[in-house]
Amino acid sequence: MEPKYIRNFSIIAHIDHGKSTLADRIMELTNTIDEREEKAQLLDDLKVEQEHGVTVKSRTVRNVYQAEDGHQYEYNFIDTPGHVDFSYEVSKSLAASDGAILLVDATQGVQAQTVANYRLAKKNHLAIIPVINKVDMPSADVEETEEQIIQLDDSLAEEEILKISAKTGQGVKEVLEAIRTRIPAPKGDLKKPLKALVFDYLYNPFLGIIAYVRIFDGQLKSEDQALLMAKKISFQAHEIGFFTPEMKTTNQLSVGDVGYVVTGLKDPQSVRVGDTLTLKNNSAENALSGYEAAQSVVFAGFYPKNNDYPELKNSLAKLALNDPSFHYREEVSDALGPGFRCGFLGMFHLQIIQERLKNEYGLEVLTTAPNVTYRIHLKKNNEVKEITNPTQFPYFNDIDYVEEPMVNATIEVPNELLSPVMKLADQHKGLLVDMDSKAKNTELLYQIPVSEVAYQFFNELKSVSHGYATLDTEDAGYQKADVVKVEVNINYSPIDALSFIVHREDAGRLTQDLVHKLKYSVPRTLYPMPVQAVVEGKALARVDVPPLRKNAAVSGGKKSVSKKQDLLRRQSINKRQAVKNNVALSQEVFNSILELKQ
Repeated sequence: MEPKYIRNFSIIAHIDHGKSTLADRIMELTNTIDEREEKAQLLDDLKVEQEHGVTVKSRTVRNVYQAEDGHQYEYNFIDTPGHVDFSYEVSKSLAASDGAILLVDATQGVQAQTVANYRLAKKNHLAIIPVINKVDMPSADVEETEEQIIQLDDSLAEEEILKISAKTGQGVKEVLEAIRTRIPAPKGDLKKPLKALVFDYLYNPFLGIIAYVRIFDGQLKSEDQALLMAKKISFQAHEIGFFTPEMKTTNQLSVGDVGYVVTGLKDPQSVRVGDTLTLKNNSAENALSGYEAAQSVVFAGFYPKNNDYPELKNSLAKLALNDPSFHYREEVSDALGPGFRCGFLGMFHLQIIQERLKNEYGLEVLTTAPNVTYRIHLKKNNEVKEITNPTQFPYFNDIDYVEEPMVNATIEVPNELLSPVMKLADQHKGLLVDMDSKAKNTELLYQIPVSEVAYQFFNELKSVSHGYATLDTEDAGYQKADVVKVEVNINYSPIDALSFIVHREDAGRLTQDLVHKLKYSVPRTLYPMPVQAVVEGKALARVDVPPLRKNAAVSGGKKSVSKKQDLLRRQSINKRQAVKNNVALSQEVFNSILELKQ
């Protein structure tokens, strides 16, 4: 199809604003799927997506639209997630698009990810089509939502905002026409050397790495010798095609097309998102400008439960291919043996990776306490260390000071809910920088440590504001922080995998809560085991894990003093020997720390 009849677009929205439902209606109206294939959230095919009701992995689908002008158009829809933890998936999709539908729920208005995704779209210079969804709901406030969209961008006129109900199909045909008239056709030259953006990929155990591409110049034919420009890796394109949404082979992909290429490559490091694909014998001079790699925010250790280290390693490699925002590297724990230090975009991202390991690969892992990156300045030689693992935290006498990552958090909240939101920000060590009144709302600018925002801050904010507050964050560099490492000793034996880092002012409260949780989660033995939380060489909290049987020496039995002393001596010997033994840890033990973080 000629490029002038092609439109490449994405739908950007906050979570649960109806993006997947609108995608379903578009596929139905363009006859991309028949009645037998129809189901809710058709593009959300991962089990975790269906269980949580959110989009996790971007998907692509080609739709053929018969327009009112009599021509057929190729609509390449590139799906995007809505949850804050998957903003990197959004940036990948927008890089391959020429326009975006900005979808806003009429019952909730403009929210955090609406703003964040809109800014990403403007950064990519995309045409924006504002659409208000769920206008048929009794609680819909269309006028207020219109005002919020116009405040978001003054250039958006009221008459340009479409009103629809994706659930019933009301107004969706107008959206299809707006895609044709408002989103520009792809620009490119068919005669130039091939230049295609690799905006995503997945791993297939039989076919190898399958790259998702958007063609900007030239064309790619089946059996062509292709070249990945970043690492100069060449391969033969045995199969190319597009998505309907299932893979469908074709003979060639030309300017403006969005499709896939079966590379046959098996090395996970050979392909990267943002790379440029060209032809080996007629290569492009310059690569396309890619985009920044995803930066992990939360780090945690993954360890195999049943000595499945090789399987876990292979599974993580495949997951990293399917999810470029997930990073991992090998590490060894004294308590848990070999495992991996993994990087995530947030706590929900961590949960999704855990569930995908279980659902797709049948693997269960022990997960250590999450952690962020700290910058530690040492007294000796003014050395600076960056650590993502609490076990790497230096001895406290060697530390000059510690810096932690911060974010500038912009919170917009209705005036009547201002007090509980400010109280929540204060509880999470937020520093109020600015406050601005906007008619019915107030905009707050806080500086908050990443360690406070990365876990449950977003969910707590939605709770105290009844869903009306929005949150937008941006990196604010590093700032000095008074943090300490908490070490956990079980039966006088240090367990490195249970270490975590907290602010000094919280250490007393958290350690007391922790040891009482561990009292019921640490597996019992035949003798009492002390559990201690140690900070800077001092035990701040201690509790004894009760034994499986009563202590005969102190059970009140009528025995002579010598017999009781003999029993105590034998038990003391057992305790000293047990210190050398490995302590069996279950996920419940690590959950005790995870619950503290939430």
